[in-house]
Amino acid sequence: MTKQGKKVAGVIIAYKAVAQIEALYNNIPKDYFDILFISNDTAGDGTKEIADRLGVPCFEHPRLNYGGNIKYGIQKAAEMGADYVVEIHGDNQYDTSFIIPAVEEMEKNGHGLVFGSRFIPIIQPLKDKMPLPRYLANIGLSVIDRIVLGTRVSELHSGARVYNVAAMKDIDLSRTANDYLFSFEIIAQMRHHKYTLGVVPVRCYYAYDHHSINYKQSTKYAFQTFGILFWYILAKFGVKSKLFH
Repeated sequence: MTKQGKKVAGVIIAYKAVAQIEALYNNIPKDYFDILFISNDTAGDGTKEIADRLGVPCFEHPRLNYGGNIKYGIQKAAEMGADYVVEIHGDNQYDTSFIIPAVEEMEKNGHGLVFGSRFIPIIQPLKDKMPLPRYLANIGLSVIDRIVLGTRVSELHSGARVYNVAAMKDIDLSRTANDYLFSFEIIAQMRHHKYTLGVVPVRCYYAYDHHSINYKQSTKYAFQTFGILFWYILAKFGVKSKLFH
């Protein structure tokens, strides 16, 4: 529980993460959380057996993809009474030391969403072995996103996040995607509802085994984010769409 009495939930989203889940769990500041569980997107892969041995609840479900999995986790945490939900990737790609500073940033400034940015300092992702094309694309996309969405956060495509449950109640999750596009849709919706975005540094390790979208998926995702920005701009003039209504 935070200094202001807010309940913090850690949602470990897992997909074929059997090889990494125990190491991740050992790195998490477990005593900081009021609620901690695994949302496993690969039922029957052995994750639940590891979770049972570690003593952490594990909810398994049919394949929902990234967006569906984190939405399931957020909704489950909200049902348990969480005020803030920390998204923790089961492949142990993100350094978990971002968690406490991110929650503190959330509580201090009342953001709708707080990111762990891989780009503080801007050269850090290359030191952590992020592929150069992904690095350049991320910088380019984030520049465009910042201009359109009116925010100064250094990165808008990180999976290290803290969600404000109160802010999430203003968003109809049923209208969002179940794939990776959810990660950007939720940002645009937060800004549409006038919530601020916060940021803290995070390290991300690309030299280890992890799950990331491939270049074909990344290209599709990039063009889809432009579509979301287009509808976001129109929404400012009263034009309704699936996301902005």
